[in-house]
Amino acid sequence: MTRKVLIIPALAIVFLLVAAQVRSAPVAPPTLGGCPVLPANNIWNVPIDTLPIAARSDDYINTIGRTTSLHPDFGADWNGGPFGIPYIVVSPTQPLVNINWTAYGDESDPGPYPIPTAAPIEGGPASDGDRHVLVVRQGECKLYELYGAFPNANGSWDADSGAVYTLTLNGPLRPDGWTSADAAGLPILPGLVRYDEVAAGEIHHALRFTANLTQQQHVWPARHDASSSTDPARSPMGQRFRLKASVNIASYPTQIQVIFRALKTYGLILADNGSNWYISGAPDARWNDDMLVTAFRSLKGSDFEAVDVSSLMVNSDSGQVLTDFTLSPSPSARAIDPGGSTSYQLSTVIHGYWTGPVTITVSSPSPSVTIGLSGSIAAASMPVPGSITLTVTDTHPISSPAIWYSIPITATGSGVTHVLNAGLLIGGEHVYLPLVRKN
Repeated sequence: MTRKVLIIPALAIVFLLVAAQVRSAPVAPPTLGGCPVLPANNIWNVPIDTLPIAARSDDYINTIGRTTSLHPDFGADWNGGPFGIPYIVVSPTQPLVNINWTAYGDESDPGPYPIPTAAPIEGGPASDGDRHVLVVRQGECKLYELYGAFPNANGSWDADSGAVYTLTLNGPLRPDGWTSADAAGLPILPGLVRYDEVAAGEIHHALRFTANLTQQQHVWPARHDASSSTDPARSPMGQRFRLKASVNIASYPTQIQVIFRALKTYGLILADNGSNWYISGAPDARWNDDMLVTAFRSLKGSDFEAVDVSSLMVNSDSGQVLTDFTLSPSPSARAIDPGGSTSYQLSTVIHGYWTGPVTITVSSPSPSVTIGLSGSIAAASMPVPGSITLTVTDTHPISSPAIWYSIPITATGSGVTHVLNAGLLIGGEHVYLPLVRKN
């Protein structure tokens, strides 16, 4: 990063580390109707392009279909109607109506819900499919989702199941074992390809997809599964996948590049049983169906890999990702003669999804000890792990008695603070510091 000349107290040095990683910079969360579609540090909204490949990645890809093509499960028109999972944004004054549960009421959030009688239904009013209904209510920024939904003449709705999410919060997630309007117990809206995002040039969230064969298991952030199979070669619900970095997307139309870039950076989340590699999106008359289908068919399951996101989890009941780091001096202590100098390497290691920067403050333990920070800092970023050099110069007279100092080091960033000390012995015999040799 760029270092600036600062006027600072004589006994302290403040140094700024930009803990940049080889992935997209943190961005604001997607929005809809003036509401965030979950916080920026939610598992749906953070890049996973640098995370490790899952141990059973090859098995999962083989089961879903290594030679099977991707398919856009959305578009402008299909069989004379909108194609995809629709949603609607309603005002804070939208009336609440009763919901009559017809299948999974014991795992549904109770009504009433602010759903208009004319709310769009997946597949249209006459559909015999999943009949999802998604509603975002402005003001309160809540998302209401129904599965198997049918409107009634009195304004109420019948539905197999339903779930309510506060879009400004990371949790709590649904009770473990509960379904939602989706088989994985996840919200649907955060994973849809939406035309406005594509037209704006970037999708900053993971996408939802389906697979035919799944496992009787779910992994964070999923809360539910819908299979009786214990075959470990099948993917569990909630499993994350990404388009391999090696796949060249430069020759695709601009809108397709936006979608495929999201598949590399944010990936896919397995959310429901259905056709293999079907990517969910919202219907929009502006989609070019032929372009979507042609481009998606050019990608196969072999172009993807399963990702292990477990290192990001803070709490299994929250969608919040881990944001933390460690700082350590090497060595932890030094011994020098009076009037001598030495150095330590301060190394940062990032845990989870870090949004930096990190501010490191080092204070001198004595007016006779001068400290400084320097190192190989790149112009705009520092690799992770990264390190800088802490230098210590002593000005005590050569005849001074031995003295032991602790050099306090404070590292702060993104609301996280870590405090540690580096040891320094000036003068004296080795007995004062048996594990450290003088320079």
